[in-house]
Parts: sequence; C-alpha cells; structure tokens
Amino acid sequence: MKTVLMVAEKPSLAQSIAKILSRGSMSSHKGLNGTCSVHEYTGTFAGQAVRFKMTSVCGHVMTLDFLGKYNKWDKVDPAELFSQAPTEKKEANPKLNMVKFLQVEGRGCDYIVLWLDCDKEGENICFEVLDAVLPVMNQAHGGEKTVFRARFSSITDTDICNAMARLGEPDHNEALSVDARQELDLRIGCAFTRFQTKYFQGKYGNLDSSLISFGPCQTPTLGFCVERHDKIQSFKPETYWVLQAKVNTDKDRSLLLDWDRVRVFDREIAQMFLNMTKLEKEAQVEATSRKEKAKQRPLALNTVEMLRVASSSLGMGPQHAMQTAERLYTQGYISYPRTETTHYPENFDLKGPLRQQANHPAWADTVKRLLAEGINRPRKGHDAGDHPPITPMRSATEAELGSEAWRLYEYITRHFIATVSYDCKYLQSSISFRIGPEHFCCTGKTVISPGFTEIMPWQSVPLEESLPTCQRGDTFAVSEVKMLEKQTSPPDYLTEAELITLMEKHGIGTDASIPVHINNICQRNYVVVESGRRLKPTNLGIVLVHGYYKIDAELVLPTIRSAVEKQLNLIAQGKADYRQVLGHTLDVFKRKFHYFVDSIAGMDELMEVSFSPLAATGKPLSRCGKCHRFMKYIQAKPSRLHCSHCDETYTLPQNGTIKLYKELRCPLDDFELVLWSSGSRGKSYPLCPYCSNHPPFRDMKKGMGCNECTHPTCQHSLSMLGIGQCVECESGVLVLDPTSGPKWKVACNKCNVVAHCFENAHRVRVSADTCSACEAALLDVDFNKAKSPLPGDETQHTGCVFCDPIFQELVELKHAASCHPMHRGGPGRRQGRGRARGRRPTGKPSARRPKDKMSALAAYFV
Repeated sequence: MKTVLMVAEKPSLAQSIAKILSRGSMSSHKGLNGTCSVHEYTGTFAGQAVRFKMTSVCGHVMTLDFLGKYNKWDKVDPAELFSQAPTEKKEANPKLNMVKFLQVEGRGCDYIVLWLDCDKEGENICFEVLDAVLPVMNQAHGGEKTVFRARFSSITDTDICNAMARLGEPDHNEALSVDARQELDLRIGCAFTRFQTKYFQGKYGNLDSSLISFGPCQTPTLGFCVERHDKIQSFKPETYWVLQAKVNTDKDRSLLLDWDRVRVFDREIAQMFLNMTKLEKEAQVEATSRKEKAKQRPLALNTVEMLRVASSSLGMGPQHAMQTAERLYTQGYISYPRTETTHYPENFDLKGPLRQQANHPAWADTVKRLLAEGINRPRKGHDAGDHPPITPMRSATEAELGSEAWRLYEYITRHFIATVSYDCKYLQSSISFRIGPEHFCCTGKTVISPGFTEIMPWQSVPLEESLPTCQRGDTFAVSEVKMLEKQTSPPDYLTEAELITLMEKHGIGTDASIPVHINNICQRNYVVVESGRRLKPTNLGIVLVHGYYKIDAELVLPTIRSAVEKQLNLIAQGKADYRQVLGHTLDVFKRKFHYFVDSIAGMDELMEVSFSPLAATGKPLSRCGKCHRFMKYIQAKPSRLHCSHCDETYTLPQNGTIKLYKELRCPLDDFELVLWSSGSRGKSYPLCPYCSNHPPFRDMKKGMGCNECTHPTCQHSLSMLGIGQCVECESGVLVLDPTSGPKWKVACNKCNVVAHCFENAHRVRVSADTCSACEAALLDVDFNKAKSPLPGDETQHTGCVFCDPIFQELVELKHAASCHPMHRGGPGRRQGRGRARGRRPTGKPSARRPKDKMSALAAYFV
C-alpha cells in the first residue's frame, strides 16, 4: 500500500483537516520534535487504496541569514552586505528539528499533498517542505506526478473535501517573490541598521533604543506618522466668524439654521452681515425639498478593513487583531483572514454561512428574516484573485471564544450579515430660509427602512428632530441672530486605522505584513500609542525621518518601496525575472547607502540638538582598567559603560540591573567588576566590562560574564564556581552565585534555570573535591547554628547537590524571571557533561549526568 504525506501550516490545522478527511477514524501520535502530531488513516488516492499521514510545520521551516563572519557587526563593513555577503537558508526554529522531523515522516512516502495557507508565504513554505521531503521520498516511475497542492479558504467539511478533490500544483513564482522580498529586506535592512546603530549609539547616550533600525517598509510607515506630526507642529490657528440664526416653529419648538456662507475670516465683514440680518423679524422660506436616500451596505470584509475597524472601534492593535483572526481561522470559526478581495464569487454559497447563524441569540431574528425573505446580493467589490472575503463559518458564543476573540468574531459576523442585507433608506428634508439678504438652511433625516443598520447599529442614521411642514413663501419668527467667533484646529495624530489606510493606498507592505511594520515602529520606540490608538512619534523617530529627508527623501517616501512591491508582484505573476529584480533593487539601494554614509553628518546635526553626547550622559559607576578613572553607567537602552577619558564604550547585558561588585577587579585587565541581576528571585552574575566585550580566551564569546569565563584561577570564574551540568539544557553549567547569601542560588550560565538552596546558610563555597558518583563539584556549607537543618545540631556539611540526600531536601528548582539574549543555548564548550575538563587547576574529570540526577531535582521543580 502506498503512502501519502500531507503537510499543513500549523498543528491545529493538521488535526482539523485530518479529522474531516478521515471522518474521525484516525490514529494520532506525537512526532519526534514533540510539537507536531502525526494523524494516520486509510483511504483512496488516485484510484488506489493508500495510507494517509497528516502532519504539519509551525510556520516557516527555513529563514534567510548571512553566513559566518557576516553576522558579526564588528568584523564586516555594512556595505558588503548588499552583494558580497553570502546568504544561506537556516532552520527558522532549530529547537523544533523541523527538517529532520519532515524527513523522518516523509521517508518512504509516495505522494505529498501540501495544505499550507493559500497565500504567497504559504507557497514559499510549500517549497521549504519539498526541499526537506523530496530527497527521502520514493522515486516516481514513468513521470508520475507526486507533488500536489490543496487550495482552500476555510476549515469546513465542504471546503476541505472540495480542495482534496481538486488538487493542483504549488506556485513557484509566488514562492520566488517571497524569496526576493526576504533577501531585499535582509540585505537593505541590515546594512542601514548596522551602520546607523553603531554610528549614533557610539555618540549619544540617551537614544533609549537598543536598535536604530531601518526597513524598506518600516521607515516609510514611520514617515507617515512624522509627516502628520510636522503638520500639527507647523499649524497656525486662524480665527473665523459664523452667523447662527434661530427661528421659532411654534410656541415650544425652535430651529437652528446654518449660514450658507459657512464662515468668513474677516471680523468686520462678519459684523456687516450680522448688522444686515439681526434687525429682521421674519425668516422667509425660499425652498423645501424631500428626497429619499440610501446608505449603502458595506462591501465584503477584507484584511485591511478588518484591521482598521479592530483598531478604531475594538481597541485592538493590528498585530493583536491579526493573531486573534488567525486563531479563529485555525479553530474553524472564520474563513482565511488574509485576503485583499472584497467581492464574493458568483458561485459562493452565501446562504450556508448565514444558516449557521440562524439560532444565534444575538442576531437570530435578523438572519431568519433574511433567509425567509431572500438575501440581497452583496455589492460588487474588488476581486484580487486570492481568497474570498472574510466570512464566519460557524456559530460561536462569547463563553466559547473568550472576550477578546468574541469581539472580533462578533464584528466579522455582523459585517457579513450586513453585506447580504438591504441598504438603509431614509428621507432627507431640507428647508432654505432668507433673513434679509442672507440665506440660511436646515436639514433633517427620518429613517424609512433600517436595512443593514439593524445588524450594525453603530452605522445607523443619527436621530434628528423632524422639520416642520412648510412651503415656499411661508414665514417664521426670528428669535435670534448672533455671530460666533471660532478657530481652525490642527489635525490630530494618525490613528492606527488611518495609518493602515495610508499604507494600503501607497502600497507599503501587504495585508499580512502591515501589522508587523506598525508593531516594529512601536517596539523600536519610534512612536508611542496614545489614547484612541493614536501614534505619536518620539524624538528619535522624528529626528530619523527628518534626517532621511535631509539626506535622501526617497529612503522615507513611499514611492520607491511601492515600486519594489509592484516588481515583486510581477515576479509572483511570472512577468518579471527574480534575479533581475533582485539585482536592480539592491544596486539602487547600495548607491543610496553609500550616499547616506557620506552624508551622515546632516542627520548628526539633527541628533546633536535632541540628544546628549555619551560623555554627558549617565552616572559614575566603576573604574576603567586603562586609565583608572570612573566610567559612566548609561541606563537608557542599550545599557552600557562609557569611559570619557579613553573614549571607549562597553556593552552590558540588557533587561536587568547593574551595580558595582564589591570594588573587585579582573585579574586580566584591572577593570572593576560589575554585577548583573534579573531580580531577587532571578539570576545574577559578575562580569568584567572589558572581557565581556573583548573575550580573552578562544572558547569565550562576546557578551559572556564571569560565570562563563574559563580563567583557571580567578575566584569569580566558571572554573572556581561551576558545579555540574544543567538539569535542563545540554550546554549549560550550574554555577554558584556567591552574592546570593543568605538565600543562596545556583544558576545555569546558559538557560534560565535557577536552584534556590541552603537558605540561612552562613557560607557556601565550591570545594576542590568532586562527587564519586557523578563527578560534580562538592559544596562546603556552613549553616547558622540557630537555624541549621542538619541532624545533631551540626553546622557544617560537605556534599553533592545532586546526590547527597541531605542537600536534596534543601534544593528548589525554578525558572528565572528574566531570560535575556545573554542566556543562550547552542553548542557547548564542554568535553563531557557539566564543567569542562581541565577548567579547574585540580585537573578533575568533567562531571557527567547521573541517571538519578534529573529525578533528584525534578521532585522539587516548581
């Protein structure tokens, strides 16, 4: 029996699709990576009995990155990243072992059906999966087709079964357009980001951003926000005057009339008009009109409109809204949420999704009436040729979804019902009056048929007081004519909804990437989100955009990126050559980069006005080992130490606190040590600022602290304080924190594992001796006599933290509150497990993981 491998984009999707296709009769087990499940069942494929294996990936399998030294900022000129720096595809998440997992499941399979999301990114992932699986699949004979692509828009029985019955092929051109975008964003973004980050962080201390990033889409997005800021700052209010008249319609009612001239900007002229009208006693009706008008129902919902409404009406940021929509999609509640289309195909079953809502308590009456009376065909919108508009696929309640997801689902459902409802019809009445030589008017609206506003009440025609019945020539008594003084007001800061509209209009980003770009400018501290989800640029964001305008406006204007997006779309359509587009675009930006570097002084002049130089920033903390003067600690991101005498800057670990470490000095360079800490319940370790930035030993990397230093005799090093291999990660070593007493801690120097131990002990030190069972270093513990947990009133004990039964009772394993980039995993430097061989001068062998080591501490895992 032949085997068909089927791959979806997410584990939850794989389970849902397999459940539909197998009609529930499937067996499931976890794959080797522990994240993706494999669902198996038997069925027919291409007219023969086969075994199906449905599994998934977790988004992109591979990511694009530079090779070797080109990932190191200090060793490569950023200009080389445009052409000379080689790139490679690496696993997007190495911990998932996705390539190995796919190869294990694909080995010996005869066919593969790709159930990835049906957009450009999904097509790209298709080929990432194929690159991993095709080499291990059985070879086809006689040109037999073995690769198939399923195209679907929702997780419903009908859509999934139809997709399985009409399998196609993956689109290589769409995949290439994604490859081109990835490479352009990597090369252009990294080159500009590295240069301006190093240049400005080396000069200014209060930028308050760990990365001064540039992005071909991100920067124009910021440009829109700063453009609005500039309009606000340059706005000069003008005074204007309006006339307002009030007439009596009967004893208890009056009407406010609007002036036909609207407003004038000259007070004397306004006063003249007032003088001409204020003495008049009657207002004569010049004309009346009554017209039936219609407020159109909305177009079908696409991604951009959903994001706009989520931000402006639901208070959800674009990134959060997109994540929520994707979750609703994978759970089968809505159709695919990434679409540019606002037009339903003629053969789309509109009644099917509507029937799903017929018993929903919130809108059952409206839906049943539509089904009984007949639905109204949705308005003709834009057909982008991708997915149908976003549609609710099954009924749900708030209790089922939770409040956040429910709010978005409720809007999507109400919008869909509105698209098949009738237009709102209302009667608009207007009366024109003449008071002396001046003309005034008033209008009113009366709803005839609410139509779609019944399901979308926030769109309803506002209730207005009905106008009196009158005809030409009638007169009404004037009760008041007055002149009002007003001022023009500046525009407000852009809302996220307005920014999304501008990005869509100018072709910046795609429906899928727009939320990411907006989130990026927030994360980089270029803008802050204020009340009403308005985006106010920070000083840094303003200076950057003004600097780009000063040097090369095209770096921040949307025109050049919009042109690139058009070229990428031509690649997707097979109308442009991938290599030519890539080469031409990189050549353009390379020239712009060189000009930017040569002209950076122009942006620097703006930076000088807004930010303080390094020498004038921060507070004295520790002494420099070269000049023995105090270095200043700059707390603003990225935190660092700066010696103004030597003009040297030393990067520090982020996301924690830094303080002086007992005025102790490094034996290698005489720099005073500092102590990094993530908090009282987290981990802490000393570090030498110089060694951390200039590793003294080959097996050390930049950014390491004393807990990873392999100095053979320094009392703060791994060699003196290391105990044994971490109980969780493969490459870490548990190291005693000598500053943690009396609440002593042992922490991994790679991951965020922390073991709390020996509370109230007077002294703890790492012994030169090792455990006979596991070869981990023994600990000498001296307890306070009044609080000693040792039997027989003993106060001193030496033993292994892993094997000693007394010590096992005194250890509590936790995860540190903060895990920052310095706590990284990866290939270890050990020769065995635990401490590396020869790290201590005793020449002891490396510690190994005893069989009972995990169980010894697991009992205390919290």
